[in-house]
Amino acid sequence: MPMHKTPDLIKLYIKSCAIGFGAAAVFVGLLLAFDVVGLWGLVSGSSAGIVAVLMMWVFNGIVFAGVQFGISIMAMSDDDDDDQGGTRSPVLLAEPIPVRSADQRG
Repeated sequence: MPMHKTPDLIKLYIKSCAIGFGAAAVFVGLLLAFDVVGLWGLVSGSSAGIVAVLMMWVFNGIVFAGVQFGISIMAMSDDDDDDQGGTRSPVLLAEPIPVRSADQRG
C-alpha cells in the first residue's frame, strides 16, 4: 500500500486545533482556579460538574481552534508589491445640487 503525504493545509488545521484546544484547557482551568462567578462552587457541588467542565472545554476549544486557524490562514498572505495598484484614475467628487421643496405641513 503506497504511503500518501498529508497535505500541508490539513497539517496546519490539526496544529491549529491542538493549539486552540490547549488554549481552551488553560482558559477553563483559569476560570475554575479564579472561581469566576462562583463557577468552581457550582462545578464541584454538582454531580454533573465534570460534564459541565468537559462541555466548556470542548466549546471553547472549537472557538479558539477556529480563531487560531483563521489567524494562521490570514498570516499566510503573499506580498503583492510587484504591481502598481491600478490605473490611479482621479476620483470625481460630486457637487451638491440645490433642491427646493414646498412646505406641505399644514
